[in-house]
This record gives sequence, structure tokens and C-alpha cells, in this order.
Amino acid sequence: MILIGVLLAVLGLGLVGWFAARGRARLLYKGRGSMHSMPAYHGWHVALWILIPALAAWGAWQAIMPGLVEGSVFASPAAASLPQDPFLLGSILAEARNLAADPSASAFNPEAQALVEPMRAAQFRYGLIGAAIVLIVAFAGGAFAFTRVRAEFRARTVVERVVLAVLLAASLLAILTTFGIVASLLFEAGLFFKDVSPIAFLTGTHWSPASTAGENISDNFGAVPLFWGTIYIGAIIAMVVAIPLGLMSAIYLTQYASRDVRKWVKPLLEILAGIPTVVYGYFAALTVAPIIRDFAASVGMDNPSTESALAAGLVMGVMIIPFVSSMADDALAAVPRAMSDGSLALGATRSETIKKVLLPAALPGIVAGVMLAISRAIGETMIVVMAAGAAANLSANPFASMTTVTYQIVQMLTGDQEFNSPKTLSAFALGLVLFVVTLILNIVALRVVKRFREAYE
Repeated sequence: MILIGVLLAVLGLGLVGWFAARGRARLLYKGRGSMHSMPAYHGWHVALWILIPALAAWGAWQAIMPGLVEGSVFASPAAASLPQDPFLLGSILAEARNLAADPSASAFNPEAQALVEPMRAAQFRYGLIGAAIVLIVAFAGGAFAFTRVRAEFRARTVVERVVLAVLLAASLLAILTTFGIVASLLFEAGLFFKDVSPIAFLTGTHWSPASTAGENISDNFGAVPLFWGTIYIGAIIAMVVAIPLGLMSAIYLTQYASRDVRKWVKPLLEILAGIPTVVYGYFAALTVAPIIRDFAASVGMDNPSTESALAAGLVMGVMIIPFVSSMADDALAAVPRAMSDGSLALGATRSETIKKVLLPAALPGIVAGVMLAISRAIGETMIVVMAAGAAANLSANPFASMTTVTYQIVQMLTGDQEFNSPKTLSAFALGLVLFVVTLILNIVALRVVKRFREAYE
């Protein structure tokens, strides 16, 4: 409650400061050219001086407050009988902290129950102190900025620089997050490759991470079946379904459908992208997989399995149709109408205009949509879990059970696993390979788009 009250108070001060500074700046406005910045910029300048220092003070206080609370709890008489073991002490403090936050919870340790009241009192006391500090900082920042509301003050320059710094920080945060992901994958994959040969991992055809006994465990971590299953299900079977249907639906909606038909069909088609993948998984496992199994039995296969690459790939292809369709639709709609009208005026039929004019002009957008769909399919997990199975098979038979890299990553990192074992660390190696493959796909897509764009222009 104290936190919410402080945030609301700071926002209220910022709003009051904005109106007060703008009102004072309006009094100084004597006509065009009399002020460097408009009154609204002075209002934003004061509001920023209230909000940014106050939020910084609040963040700093939240960082040091837990230590102050623990020090106060240790100084209370109830902490005299606490054990000296750091692990037990940390467990008791964590339980007391949870009980202080949730009075309805039951206590497991009597010593933790004894610390609840001192913990709650210390949190309330230091919360009030922090609230007072934050409000003082906010008021001081607003007062300082309010004294600078003058006709010659460059408030617009200051506000725009702050906005630029915020945008730059957001961009750097995204970039640093990417570097952090890559660094974590490289570090953990490096630990894995200390025990397992990279060559055996990338070229081996036997995947059995549970069998890590023996002198040469590299023989059990051949990931080629996983790579093949990922490509076969996500980049072959799914694309055979998604690319033709998505592209043809985009051509129909942009070139043949009436406005009323497009108004209803396009949203219905894009609903496919909003359906949870677990629903697709159930559909694949309960409806599509039995049909494919019966079909395989009818063509002479012995003991066909309900789990198959074809079932997962077909449903995955249906799932990613909107990715291809929407991107192709936007790309075709962006082609200037004069190009298609000129083609039709020269005697070309509508189909010839689509093949010879519209598709070449929209090819960069279509390729981008296809690559986005492939990346989405490669990263899919639930459909594979429920319809394709967990068997690492290196086979071109679409009726066989297969698995993918993403499914194995989930399997390696869930359950009661030893984190430093090669079995668990193999998930990071698989993730690194998947990251590199996705990066290569994006680079190839950019090159293809650039080449066709230059050839077309």
C-alpha cells in the first residue's frame, strides 16, 4: 500500500507541476517570438524533474531497504535464538518475509513466526521513511525546475534530449538483451562441449542423452536426428501447406475478392494466428493424427503410430498460414495501382498481371513473410510434443514419429535434473545451434530480398 501511495503521490506531483509550469509560462508569453519554448515544454520540463529523480530515489531505496529491515529484525529480542547456519537463517528470514506479506499463510517454522511482527514493523517504518525521502526529492526537483521557467530558457531542448536519451536506452536495452542471451548460450554450450565433441554433436546420428555412462559419451549426443526433425516438420511439411495456401489466399483477397468478402475473410483468416498452440496440439493429437494413422494403415504400413511428423507438420502449416498471408497481402497491396493498370491496358490478363507484375514487385515482402513463418515453425514446441512424439529418428518417412530441437530443449530443462550434467547442458548447445540457424535464415532472406529488389528496380 505504501508503494502504491508513493507512486500515486509522485504522479500527482508531476501532474501538478506540469499544470503549474505551463500556467506560469503562459503568463510570460507576450506573442510570437517572445519565448524560446512553448508553455507545454516548460510543463514537461518540470514534470520530468519531479518524476525522474523521485523514481531514481525510490529505486535506490528499494535496493537498500531489505538490508535495513534485516538489520532491524536481527536487533529485535525475537532474533536472539536464531541459528547461526547461513542456510537455515536465510530460510527462516524468507519464511518470515512471506508471512509478513501474507498474514493468512501458515507458518512452518516457529522461529519464523516469532519474526513476523518485527519484520512487519520494520518494513512499515522504513517504508514510511522511503516514502518521505521520495516525496522530498520529487518536491525539490520540481521546485528547482519551476524556478527555471523563464522566457529565454530552452525547455524544448532539454525535454527533447531527455526523450532522445530514453529512446536510446530502450534501443540499447534490446541490444544488450540480445548480447546477454548469446553470451549465456555460449558460456553454457562451452561447458557442454568440454565433455562432448562438437564434431560428434553436429554430425552424430545417435541421440540418447540419458545414457551418459562410459568413457566416450559423445557417441550419445549426435544431434543430426533432431536437426532433421526440426527441418522436416517445420521447414518442409509445414511450408508445403503454409506457402501455397497463404500466398493464394493473399492473391485472392487483394485481386479478386470484393470489399465485403475481404472485410470478413481476412479477420477470420488472421484468427488462426491467435489460437493458442496447445489447442493446435490437441487438434493434431486427437483429430489429425488418427486420420493419418488410418490412412497409413490403408496404404499397407505395418503398425503405424498415432504420433507422426506429417500430423505435426500439417497442423503447424495451418497455424502459420496467417504469417505468410498477411505479409503477402500487405506486400501486394503496396504495389502501385498504376503498374497493374498499365499491364491490363497493354492487353495482359489478370493472371498474367499477377504473375509478371505484382508477384515480382511484392517478392521482398513475400520472402519476408515466408522467412518469418519458417522461424515461427522452427520454434514451435507444443504441437510437436502432442503430435510428433519424442523419438529421435533420422527418416524421410512422414508417417514416422520424430522430434525437434525445441522439444528436446524443454525435456532437458524440466523435471528433477542435475544442472551441470551433459544431459542438461545439451539444451544450451541445441539452443545455440537453433539461434545460429535462425540468424543464417535471416541473413539469407535479406540477401534474397536485396537481390530481387535490385533486379526489379
